[in-house]
Amino acid sequence: MAHAYTPGLRVTRHTELFKQRRLPIKGEVLVQVGDEVERDQVVARTELPGNVTTVNLVNRLGITADELPQFMLKREGEKVRADEPLAETRPFIKLFKTTVRAEIDGTVESVSSVTGQVMLREAPIPVEVPAFIRGTVEEVLPREGVVVGTTGAYVQGIFGVGGECWGTLRMLVDGPDQRLKPDLVDGDCSGQILVGGGLIEFEAIERAREAG
Repeated sequence: MAHAYTPGLRVTRHTELFKQRRLPIKGEVLVQVGDEVERDQVVARTELPGNVTTVNLVNRLGITADELPQFMLKREGEKVRADEPLAETRPFIKLFKTTVRAEIDGTVESVSSVTGQVMLREAPIPVEVPAFIRGTVEEVLPREGVVVGTTGAYVQGIFGVGGECWGTLRMLVDGPDQRLKPDLVDGDCSGQILVGGGLIEFEAIERAREAG
């Protein structure tokens, strides 16, 4: 039987649930329709572009922008390691040579003879999307993600703090009108998802946070 805690929010003991698990950008889907998945199973993955570092070489080398290509030791598309020479001048007297070294590991993305700047991009950032619930893959969104279906209890809250997680669902109150007090949060709450009523005391939040 479902109860309305506040307008638009539902609490029910048993229902069908369908959760969409989608990548932030297009990537690779690792499962197929009909596959059974566990909550911690990765269902899709991709790579986000690495961070970009801009190096103003003309200022550091004391040259003009159109001269930059001839002083580069690395070309566009080449990999570079932190502290590896990126560009240097070639004066007649070697004592006056100026060398600029890369500050990061990455790839030379662009060399501009207009601005005199070089852009270095760090390695791609891997992103994996887990199913987060145990269930069946109902739909595959090509290169984007999946829809996982399951059955279970369903509790909607008014707001969330932190990212997604999983754990045992535990009811600490008998109804929506019961205040969630600190004494209801005991040591056994560690790793669980706690459900309270319409009001919660600050000390109860602190005890839940300490329990983990």
